[in-house]
Amino acid sequence: MVDKKQNNRRNNRNNGDEDYNPKFRKQRKKVCPLCADKNLVLDYKNPDQLKKFINDKGKILPRRATGACAKHQRDITVAVKRCRHIAMLPYTQN
Repeated sequence: MVDKKQNNRRNNRNNGDEDYNPKFRKQRKKVCPLCADKNLVLDYKNPDQLKKFINDKGKILPRRATGACAKHQRDITVAVKRCRHIAMLPYTQN
């Protein structure tokens, strides 16, 4: 009896969609914040702007987290490293 109920639930969930897998839902693609706003210029002398792209430990966030395109992610990385070098951003957080 239990097997029939579980089978019905599976069939109802699929409803003809045989490739249904709840692990792989289609997610919206993130829009690059620097491409979206043309007036926003990345500057290594502005640490408040760069803090959005580093985590609480001071590590640079990856593209999948920031949503930046490849070109701008490289620019973010260079800007954060320059800002660290002139001691406006810490290398690590304690």
